[in-house]
Amino acid sequence: MSSTLRIAPSLLSADFARLGEETAAVIDAGADLIHFDVMDNHYVPNLTVGPMVCQALRPHAAVPIDVHLMVRPVDALIAPFAQAGASIISFHPEASEHVDRTIQLIKSHGVKAGLALNPATPLHHLDHVLEQLDLVLLMSVNPGFGGQGFIERVLPKIEAVRKRIDASGRDIWLEVDGGVKADNARRIAAAGADTLVAGSAVFNGGNYGVSIARIREQALLGQAQRGRDARIAA
Repeated sequence: MSSTLRIAPSLLSADFARLGEETAAVIDAGADLIHFDVMDNHYVPNLTVGPMVCQALRPHAAVPIDVHLMVRPVDALIAPFAQAGASIISFHPEASEHVDRTIQLIKSHGVKAGLALNPATPLHHLDHVLEQLDLVLLMSVNPGFGGQGFIERVLPKIEAVRKRIDASGRDIWLEVDGGVKADNARRIAAAGADTLVAGSAVFNGGNYGVSIARIREQALLGQAQRGRDARIAA
């Protein structure tokens, strides 16, 4: 089990007219990553931002930029985002003709690779690629829009992926994205997540530092609970 906890504010909920300032502000407030949502109005019913915006934000980001590609097809955008400064690129298996090839393409650019699974996407997509991944991203809402409510049935899925990661013996991040807030961060972390994406819970909370601190506090309690439960089970 990872003893590290990361909070990744999602720029999808930021003020798009002030993205540079917003990026710097949440980093100053304690963000460990910046989550950068890319939507194409094909794979998901929304249209957001591309590599040029990522490149423009890179000088404002003193932390890794975590790019989540909700696009289809996906391969053609990997090189532009790698060149724009992405530290991590995650994609959905439904958006790739050859998942293994897409993972290798990401890694060929010196970028960490993640696979993103929607609430109804089965875990068998991890069967033959988990050990090549740096991150597994579990969506706890259906992708496309910010501000949605957390889907509770994703919690057992988080537990199942955590077991797979632990069994692999590799340092693979387990990220959860969608409806994350202080009220559920403890349960999400107790299920096994170590990286929490929070959009509206950070950007609509007024004080970014307070919002991030509250989420982190609850998530750390969840990690501690998970550790206690593991010791009891042993």
